[in-house]
Amino acid sequence: MSNVSENTQCYKAMSVWLLICCFMIFSMVVLGGLTRLTGSGLSMVEWEPLMGIVPPLNQEQWVDVYEKYQQSPEYQKINHNMGLNAFKQIFWFEYSHRVLGRLIGMVFLIPFLIFSLKRCVPKKLIPQFIIMFVLGGLQGLLGWYMVKSGLVNNPHVSQYRLTAHLSAALLIYAYIFWIALDLIKVNTELKITRELTHLRRFIVFIGFILLVTIMSGGLVAGLKAGHSYNTFPLMAGQWIPDAILQLQPWWLNVLENGATVQFDHRVLAIASFCLVIGFVLYSKKYELNQRTTTAINLMALMVVIQVGLGISTLLLRVPIVLASAHQAGAVILFTITLYVIHDLIKYHHCD
Repeated sequence: MSNVSENTQCYKAMSVWLLICCFMIFSMVVLGGLTRLTGSGLSMVEWEPLMGIVPPLNQEQWVDVYEKYQQSPEYQKINHNMGLNAFKQIFWFEYSHRVLGRLIGMVFLIPFLIFSLKRCVPKKLIPQFIIMFVLGGLQGLLGWYMVKSGLVNNPHVSQYRLTAHLSAALLIYAYIFWIALDLIKVNTELKITRELTHLRRFIVFIGFILLVTIMSGGLVAGLKAGHSYNTFPLMAGQWIPDAILQLQPWWLNVLENGATVQFDHRVLAIASFCLVIGFVLYSKKYELNQRTTTAINLMALMVVIQVGLGISTLLLRVPIVLASAHQAGAVILFTITLYVIHDLIKYHHCD
């Protein structure tokens, strides 16, 4: 009995640790969005994985960092009138984003080593935790690879690298959250219910569509496509704007044409809304656990809020607060969906 009790305590502690990491990654995504929205992402022109955690501490150091920024294409082509005080404001956003990334690594690694020394970590989970840490490190490299795309002649971050960076963060987040749920519910009893194959496929499909929708949002952000066609539901008075096929070959429009990218994001968002509402109604046919039913109802509430945030952000021409809330809402909706997927796959089975 003592071993069972100790294992339960270990699993509980590790689940709390992983959920803290998830919250920090969520904060990282939101802060990254704010960094993008405030035009701060190219303020630090060097990547120093170890010493970069120390900010400028005196006027001389601030001048040195500022002079390096003055040599960048963004300063020379866009912000050539920016003084030192204004530079400090954008610097702190990018600096905070990078420091939070390093802090996440420490918050993950140190408890992992402690849990390992206490022999709390099941052997089957050790490789998965190692993969998490490696993916986190690679995500840092991908972040710098993204920033480098804006430190060349064209001072704009590549929408491809931005979307890849965002997508990787979400996948790492989902991976850690899934394992945390495994640990939380390790002693949870299964709910016997009738055939769930269609319901499971439905919610997994929704999760995929939500991920694609968020990725399309990364393209919208990368191309600053939200600053045009600020009407809804029509775009320039049309359901399908003429500009969506102006690039050749045609497939380039999906990735590089702001009109097409915004149109695609709208379609995906509306599809996500309809799918979630449809899933909620369809799920009423089944006798599910109370926690699963509650999570499904939260999905419905969150998708309504998220669509409202998206439309408001568009109509008001991308105000920073609303745009940041829209990004945060996307991750929250994705999180609730992951929870429902986990519950339906692992904690309900057929007669």
